[in-house]
Amino acid sequence: MKSFLYLPIWFAKAKLLGKKSPLQTVIFISDKCNLKCKHCCVYANEAITTKSYEQIKEELEYSYKQGSRFVDFEGGEPTLWKDGEYDLNSLIRLSKQIGFFSATVTTNAVLPFAGNEADSIWVSLDGLGEHHDFIRGQGAFEKLVKNIETSGHKDLSVNMVVNSENYVSVDETIEFAKNNPHIKSISINFLTPYKGTEHLMLDWDKRIEIIDKVIAYKKKGYPIMNSVSGLKAMKHNKFKKYCWVSNFIMVDGSRLSECQGKTVGVCDQCGFCMAGEMYSVMTLKPDTLFAGIKLRM
Repeated sequence: MKSFLYLPIWFAKAKLLGKKSPLQTVIFISDKCNLKCKHCCVYANEAITTKSYEQIKEELEYSYKQGSRFVDFEGGEPTLWKDGEYDLNSLIRLSKQIGFFSATVTTNAVLPFAGNEADSIWVSLDGLGEHHDFIRGQGAFEKLVKNIETSGHKDLSVNMVVNSENYVSVDETIEFAKNNPHIKSISINFLTPYKGTEHLMLDWDKRIEIIDKVIAYKKKGYPIMNSVSGLKAMKHNKFKKYCWVSNFIMVDGSRLSECQGKTVGVCDQCGFCMAGEMYSVMTLKPDTLFAGIKLRM
């Protein structure tokens, strides 16, 4: 009920009054990870940073005061996070005590996560079998499948980042998500070429082809989280960005009022499809509004 009341008020302030307050917070709690993914530069860092419980508490309180009401804990691999007696569930409970409506965890699912108390869990799935393993390491897919099956979580979805190596696996990955009883939905994104990953960026014409394919699956009733309007916007990226809807607190403690892609100048090549969703929400696209309500409520 709190979420139901808060969302239209937040939207009215943003749309009518131009108030740029975040709705969602992404907190990177550690850069410690158990994989060395080809599209990730984090594992190359020699220094491992793990935030303390008190630091994360202060970051949550800060974001709440800014207006945020949804939080996503990310890493590295967030399920590895510990600080003495505190674990990831401690952070989820803390976010609720502060007042956040929901907490999400994004995991690579290499480790079991049964008992995780997040309201929703996003598992990074970059294709089936060898396609996933090519990006994330031998045996990662088998562990992912097993841990999804044994998680027992009621709201688990998968996220695929499409790149020049795994795009051929899009169809089978969407089918896998549809037919797996443990998976609620699938989100499709595209690789954003941060430094060192440019070679994995998908050709733009191929990206448009994949988007058309995903839209076709969506219209057939497949459980794709992206809205049609949001996907169409991502064909060209020539739309007004509303990326301030999410604020980001990086592993070094730096606070960004928008996606870090703006900081490094890759917005014109952005593959983060939430950008298209934010634009479609702010321009009142009915299908996107419905998808947003379904996601947040």
